[in-house]
Amino acid sequence: MLVVVEVPTLTDQAGGAADAPDAVVVGADGSRVVFLRAGALWVHTVATGAQRCVTPGPVDAYGVDAPARTAAFAVDGRLHRADLVTGEVAPIGTPATADDPHPDPTGTHIGYLDGDTLRVTAPDGADELLAGEPGVRWGGVDEAGAQFGRTRGWWWAPGGGQILAVRSAGSVSLHLLDLYGGWVDVHWDRETYPYLVDVHWGDGGGPLITVLRRTQQHGLVLSIDPRTGETQVHAELADARWVEPVAGTPRHLPDGRVLVGGELAHDGFDARCLFADGSLLTPPGLYVRRVVGVLPRAGAPAAGPDLIVEGTDGEPAEQHVFAIRTALVGGGADARRLTTEPGWHRAEVGGDVVVLASASLAGPPTWTIRRGDAAVGTLCTPAPAPARQAPQPALARVTDRRLPAAVLYPPGHLSGNRLPVLVEFGLGPGHQQVVLDDAAWRDRRWWAAAGFAVVSVDSRGTPGVAPSFEKVVHRRLADVVLADQADALLALTGKNPDLELTRVAVRGTGLGGWLAALAVTRRHDLFRCAVARDPVTDFTRLPTALAERYLGRQKDSPEVYAHHRLAGEPVTDALLVLDRAADMTRELDFIRHHTDRLER
Repeated sequence: MLVVVEVPTLTDQAGGAADAPDAVVVGADGSRVVFLRAGALWVHTVATGAQRCVTPGPVDAYGVDAPARTAAFAVDGRLHRADLVTGEVAPIGTPATADDPHPDPTGTHIGYLDGDTLRVTAPDGADELLAGEPGVRWGGVDEAGAQFGRTRGWWWAPGGGQILAVRSAGSVSLHLLDLYGGWVDVHWDRETYPYLVDVHWGDGGGPLITVLRRTQQHGLVLSIDPRTGETQVHAELADARWVEPVAGTPRHLPDGRVLVGGELAHDGFDARCLFADGSLLTPPGLYVRRVVGVLPRAGAPAAGPDLIVEGTDGEPAEQHVFAIRTALVGGGADARRLTTEPGWHRAEVGGDVVVLASASLAGPPTWTIRRGDAAVGTLCTPAPAPARQAPQPALARVTDRRLPAAVLYPPGHLSGNRLPVLVEFGLGPGHQQVVLDDAAWRDRRWWAAAGFAVVSVDSRGTPGVAPSFEKVVHRRLADVVLADQADALLALTGKNPDLELTRVAVRGTGLGGWLAALAVTRRHDLFRCAVARDPVTDFTRLPTALAERYLGRQKDSPEVYAHHRLAGEPVTDALLVLDRAADMTRELDFIRHHTDRLER
């Protein structure tokens, strides 16, 4: 019978992570680093190491100009301008609430969103409606764009005289808006390529965009002429399942070449790579996750700058920061690790400064400021949390598919004591769980403290291993993922004999909730009870771009959609459906009831 233990609260488990730096931006000249901490806006001066709280906030959103001398931020919808050198802060009167504020790169004007309209304030306080129409959304992130990871809907020109903005009115279009009157439409075949995946304007070149067909199996990287709105094709992207663009691309390199993310899938290679005008820049063993920016090469400016990227080179539970040589010289692609300790590392870059955020299982991330090869400072880090036993999941690669997996035991567990098992599906396919990042284990530590052996498996369909590993689920998501979860759980018992496979519960949210419900109905022989929070019951109710990425178009394959639908699955009292905000103790009571009953 399960022994009832005192379960720590989630606040106890958080370990101060809420106070860690967030939304970090490095000025283009490397002089200042701006960040949020617990809702307050801070600035760090690299030369002196001085840090100053600009405003206690709470800041809803903020942006900075190119050198990070001027910041614009909103507090409770009210717009403010801050001089990050002197510390002076001034409110700016606006007709309504302000959202997504950004100064232009010169720090002169400030653009912001007011509902569905885009407005600009001038230095003299004049506030002008730049774009707005009844029933039309300007400057926002459309539904499909959000599914592709695009977080913005408008961008300043490098000189500050124009804004490139998304117009959403049933379909998505792009327009170049002049601050002094007039606009130019951006021209591409929007009927054939309706999805606007990414936009980049900077690095000394004109705007670059990535657009995809609705099937997501073909895309184009286009450059835009900011005078006429005409576009030119720089690269084509194609995949028989779906195209997966690399975050931070496309962008111009300092020498004018266009950097594009793509995949290498021939001659035995299976990698997510970077190309510059068709030339491979990254080693085929590096799985590129995000392009951060460009860094001058220390001691060898003639060799050209390095690209700073986040990626994985062998162990999918780890993410590291790499410097990639951009110069076309002999010796092939070259990647140099800037981080060495096992963990989950991120970066931001500006000028000759790199800020590294290094997380591990030991606690919140540390933020180190580097100039060249030397550490020149750190961002303020939260005070250590009260002493607690750090989570130590046992990581493994299991089955012939080498699925990343982890088992987290309760504190003080003694070998030989068999335990009920909780399989954590999280947010489901497409979301990596087996990572060396303390924050990712917060909920799972809570469940382990409640007496469960918590199992996590990154089934096929999860990023971080290889493109083929991620995309093999196309049109057969349910069957592949359920088979991987079941096979991995059985394989883990070899080195983890204390897993009691007659008492297995599963839980998940969203797509993870959908998977949990399928697991308890289609594989009840192994998964004996389930909690599904806000489960997806029908893929037709998902955003179209997400549903069709995994299952294709419904009109082409209605049987595929029917196979992935929860409606029609047998009704069972072994499934608890909750909304996303429900208290976790309801889950605990339900799962304990079922696992205790199975033990008897």
